[in-house]
Amino acid sequence: MNRSVSFATAPMTPAVKWLLIANVAIWFVGQVILEGFLRLPLTGLFGLFPGRVLFDFQIWQLVTYMFLHSMQITHILFNMLMLWFFGAELEQRWGTKFFLVYYFASGIGAAILYCLGMWTYSLVTGAQTGLIVPVVGASGAIFGLLLAQGIIFGERVIYFFMLFPMKTKVFVAIMGAVQVASMMSSSASGGEVAYLAHLGGLVAGYITLKIKEWNDRNSWKKKNKRTGRNLRLVVDNEKDEKPPKYWH
Repeated sequence: MNRSVSFATAPMTPAVKWLLIANVAIWFVGQVILEGFLRLPLTGLFGLFPGRVLFDFQIWQLVTYMFLHSMQITHILFNMLMLWFFGAELEQRWGTKFFLVYYFASGIGAAILYCLGMWTYSLVTGAQTGLIVPVVGASGAIFGLLLAQGIIFGERVIYFFMLFPMKTKVFVAIMGAVQVASMMSSSASGGEVAYLAHLGGLVAGYITLKIKEWNDRNSWKKKNKRTGRNLRLVVDNEKDEKPPKYWH
């Protein structure tokens, strides 16, 4: 039976709660106050600049960019709602440890793929814009969570734009198609939206889930192999006419 979900029924799990607090605190204190009023260059240091990552080895930006957002409140508001809506149930299912591994793998993977994409585009066209324009936001990691929801809870019904009911897997497919179409119709860096980073989050999330699946399958095989070695067939050799008594 399909069932729908809403924000009202979404749990508040530990990792999701602290990610929400960290993102909002860094945005308000760091960006609105320290950067906006005191002019401290936080985005210049911690935003994702593909050129600086590739050529200046400022690799911390692959992580720190996820905790920065634009000054438009809708940017962080939408991302935090999606983190809560799509992330909390995944944390309940996986546990906090793997949830955090998956979240950061999706976000970092999105950043790596974006940097490589901008570097490739620059080599082919000679354009440098994509290498020097910063990327900020948790959207790459959020799209990874979205993909996991589509795979694990694909038959669940959600409401697109809060109005149109559709299965989660259909919603994920639509969102992926929108990112591709938007990227193809915009500039290399995506204008104000880094569509390539969103797609990178989907790809990185898929790779992470496949690694988990492979690791779980190997762990299961090893466990069964160890269990099999502990099995012993006990036979009563004194009475040949009787079959083996039991497995131990």
